[in-house]
Amino acid sequence: MHMMTHNGERPYKCTSCGKCFNRSSILKTHMSIHNDERPYECTICGKCFNRSSILKIHLTVHSGERPYKCTNCGKSFNRSCTLKLHMRVHSGERPYKCTVCEKYFRWSSTHKTHMRSHNGERLCKCTVCGKSFIQSSHLKSHLIIHNGECPYKCTSCGKSFNRSSNLKTHMRIHNGERPYKCTSCGKSFNRSSTLKSHLTIHNGERPYKCTCCGKSFSHSSTLKTHVAVHKGERPYKCTNCGKSFNRTSILKTHMRIHNGERPYKCTSCGKSFSHSSTLKTHMAIHNGERPYKCTICGKSFNRSSTFRMHVRIHNGECPYECTICGKSFIHPSTLKIHMRIHNGERPYKCSICGKSCTQSSNLKTHMRTHHEERSYKCTV
Repeated sequence: MHMMTHNGERPYKCTSCGKCFNRSSILKTHMSIHNDERPYECTICGKCFNRSSILKIHLTVHSGERPYKCTNCGKSFNRSCTLKLHMRVHSGERPYKCTVCEKYFRWSSTHKTHMRSHNGERLCKCTVCGKSFIQSSHLKSHLIIHNGECPYKCTSCGKSFNRSSNLKTHMRIHNGERPYKCTSCGKSFNRSSTLKSHLTIHNGERPYKCTCCGKSFSHSSTLKTHVAVHKGERPYKCTNCGKSFNRTSILKTHMRIHNGERPYKCTSCGKSFSHSSTLKTHMAIHNGERPYKCTICGKSFNRSSTFRMHVRIHNGECPYECTICGKSFIHPSTLKIHMRIHNGERPYKCSICGKSCTQSSNLKTHMRTHHEERSYKCTV
């Protein structure tokens, strides 16, 4: 019988599936798969098995016994074969090779699942919407969409997630962890996808092209948002004021006007802001940073927008024109104030006498007449 191991002889054939074995006892055990015979029962939970060896392994689930220990990391297992598979994590062994893309895998199960990405096989189907998936784990995660279950809760802010991986990524906001580092500039990110998107800055890759104007983008999402500019599409509507936007991110930021949310806090003075960019600009007040310098007069600014407005003083550019009288202005805010001359709007009202003003500065000056405040004193 031992010689069959060397000569490859397998005289015992299964009449059901044609599989051959070198021992009659192994064939007998194999036959229990076809006839569904499970003579070995667990006395604790009642579960039945077709082999005594499998029952023995199963009993370790109840006893908590893990006799097979990894000598590298100390992790224990209840099966010797599981320990053997685990050792590949330390040895780097990847014996299963994909014949299509030549990618290597540690486990046959991972290799089998990967092959579905090439052949398009999707065995796991959702009974609710009919969508199919390559892996059962993907289907399990998908089902949460239908039942609305969010079992993974953040202990810091209470936000809930439908996947443990999403919670793990979210936690990086609180702990500041940024494990994905760009090798070109050293900038770090909390998501691999964000790093991937960032890398297009260095390689100049812009594979997504607009068919209307020919402009190219590094992300498909950016192209999609850009196309909405041509269509005039603004699908994201504010339920409070009815204002529409072409991006969900802009709507989300806009909502902070209504709910008063200011999540970005200055660590120096405690002042809070609704935008991260506004906080960044504010920080320049504390550190005295003025990176935007005028090449004509040498004046420096802490905001690019303020710098651009200043340059118009030198070049005489007045892009904001009144449609009624044709007068032009450097700032859009100045045009807005000017329009009040034509439309009669006076939004700033005195709480004492009821007089209305077109500008807040005019109201402030007017209030001095009631308080008898005289700010400007003659030095002579």
